[in-house]
Amino acid sequence: MIRETVHVPLGDRSYDVRIGEDLIATAAEEIRALLPRPRVAVLTDETVAGAHLDALGAGLGDIEMVSLALTPGEATKSWSALEKTVEWMLAEKIERRDVMIALGGGVIGDLGGFASAILRRGIRYVQIPTSLLAQVDSSVGGKTAINSPAGKNLIGAFHQPSLVLADIGVLETLTPRDFLAGYGEVVKYGLLGDAVFFDWLETNGPALAKGDRNLRAHAVKRSVEMKAEIVARDETEQGDRALLNLGHTFCHALEAATGYSDRLLHGEGVAIGCALAFELSARLGLCSQEDPSRVRAHLKSMGMKTDLSDIPGDLPNAETLVDLMGQDKKVIDGQLRFIMARGIGEAFVTSDVPRDAVVTLLKDALAGRG
Repeated sequence: MIRETVHVPLGDRSYDVRIGEDLIATAAEEIRALLPRPRVAVLTDETVAGAHLDALGAGLGDIEMVSLALTPGEATKSWSALEKTVEWMLAEKIERRDVMIALGGGVIGDLGGFASAILRRGIRYVQIPTSLLAQVDSSVGGKTAINSPAGKNLIGAFHQPSLVLADIGVLETLTPRDFLAGYGEVVKYGLLGDAVFFDWLETNGPALAKGDRNLRAHAVKRSVEMKAEIVARDETEQGDRALLNLGHTFCHALEAATGYSDRLLHGEGVAIGCALAFELSARLGLCSQEDPSRVRAHLKSMGMKTDLSDIPGDLPNAETLVDLMGQDKKVIDGQLRFIMARGIGEAFVTSDVPRDAVVTLLKDALAGRG
């Protein structure tokens, strides 16, 4: 049976990420040591509840479980859903020493983590991520948030989980589209800091997508290791942690332009954003033209979205897209920060990107639509 552990070293906020099979089925033995009393509050969504809530209840054994299932989708990262979650936990008399479990993808993890951060000035929570994207990215690192009409993830807190259980088996319940969206974040890790991992993905990506559990476990573990290393150096994103946003400045603008809808899933936006970041890097003479070609070739070989033309429906013009980037949390003194690359595995953070170069890139990308 596959069982791996990655430690996230953050002093008295350190925790383990457990990666492997049947972690939900053995949840009681994983979680019991955290509990002052045998009771947990589980936040999930209706889709995940239908697939995994009974299994979690069985895995918790004699630990009492109360649960709330919210509407699935990005729109749930809202003030109203946050209020509903917090008031539900208060009604269930969740105390400061108790533990909440966030069972779901990135939306539930972000919302549940934020609710845990503010309930009684902070309670502990456990992440049980059920999507590939959440397993490799959003469940690790303590970023919690809801969205605002002004932009994504603008209201939130840094609040580290006490434990993360990444059950590889649950990935088999994902649709191919959702799995590949998460794979966009996996590719990001190779592109930002591990060329050998990107080589490995080029070789093993297709078999990984088809369902090989050992390959999936390795991809999740390497992604989590890289994120843990970066978070340990820069927990609150003063410097290095911004590298994790490779592709995200473009992605967040595209998500805003598509109304945070299923026209564009987050991981799909990351994949397109990574391709655009490498194309921009090549145009600015930072990396060779071979690099963006290789990035796009791998994404295409996996059947993923790679271009603006792969997004259904209309998009705003290039100037408007750049304006949407201006709401990004990475803006400092009005300057957009981009994650550029000197090559595959060699990303860096810079504010020295001419706006007109970004506009021209997006104009060309939009012209390629249809």
